[in-house]
Amino acid sequence: MADLPKTMKAMVLTGHGGLDKYEWHDDWPVPVAAPDEVLIRVEACGMNNTDVNTRSGWYSKDVTEATTGGAHDSIGNDDPSWGGAAIRFPRIQGADVVGTVIAAGADADAALVGRRVMTDGWLRDWNDPMALDKTGYFGSECDGGYAEYTKTHFRNVAAVDSLLSSPELATFSCSYSTAEGMLSRARVGAGDTVLIPGASGGVGGALIQLANRRGARTIAMASANKHSDVAALGPDRILPRTPHDLAAALIGEKITVVADIVGGDGFPALIDILERGGRYTCSGAIAGPMVELDLRTMYLHDLTFTGSTVLALNVFPDLVGYIERGEVKPVLAATYPLRKLCEAQIAFIGKRHTGNIVIVP
Repeated sequence: MADLPKTMKAMVLTGHGGLDKYEWHDDWPVPVAAPDEVLIRVEACGMNNTDVNTRSGWYSKDVTEATTGGAHDSIGNDDPSWGGAAIRFPRIQGADVVGTVIAAGADADAALVGRRVMTDGWLRDWNDPMALDKTGYFGSECDGGYAEYTKTHFRNVAAVDSLLSSPELATFSCSYSTAEGMLSRARVGAGDTVLIPGASGGVGGALIQLANRRGARTIAMASANKHSDVAALGPDRILPRTPHDLAAALIGEKITVVADIVGGDGFPALIDILERGGRYTCSGAIAGPMVELDLRTMYLHDLTFTGSTVLALNVFPDLVGYIERGEVKPVLAATYPLRKLCEAQIAFIGKRHTGNIVIVP
């Protein structure tokens, strides 16, 4: 530990707004691990919608449009973060860290030192870990991984025994745990047919693989130019991103679950095609959070709606097991150096890629 530098390179978010709110620092202080924390040398950090939405203030109730990454001139002061409360700046974002533990606090697990680990983004009160109102998110309520070093509670990391590269491993934590949480809430299993809008994105691709793993039939929706990439993930069928007539495209199918991170104008059609007793599960609204719902469809068809954000405690360790056993595979779209984080976020917002974009320091 005597060789640990005092400063590091970091991309720092200074407030809600446009990409100009990011500042590059060559001399940011290296974090110091608390007694229950570990210090990680970052090798890769995945990019997610949370980064864009938090930076732009999209989570504010004052914002009603799709996720574009643009600055919002008028947002509520108290609710522009995922949890509905203001976050403190400056802040280092980045939730999906993969790296090597180089130090452990006095109360942390010393066996983690020297191990390559993945981070679980959900910050918890470990005396009451499933208290939903006591949660936070790594890279939002505390500094994350868009830097050379980061720290987190030792229970928020898992050593991973895998031949995958660190950038490949950095595609998993947020996207795949989000997808697994959605499928768990919707009780997806063999016999289900799951419709997946936005299937070319990180969560969408994870939903295909994880629903397949559960024995479900999967129908992906994606832009035509991405169909070959999506096909490699193993869906049973692929539809256009926005079919002219979704019900007609699904003749002969019985859709029991819609797993949606898109929302927007296509929402009513998704609800209309659900079988009686079907389930709709949601963990995003990149095409827009304001949707039309005919309540008669919901109650007359005995539909169940579930939101999915805070995850059950088993989701992250289960995911690590899936990775180690090769039951899921990474979809790494591109890597960008830390200093080009803004360029990476422009590409991320453009949605011309399939899978996940990863930052490497």
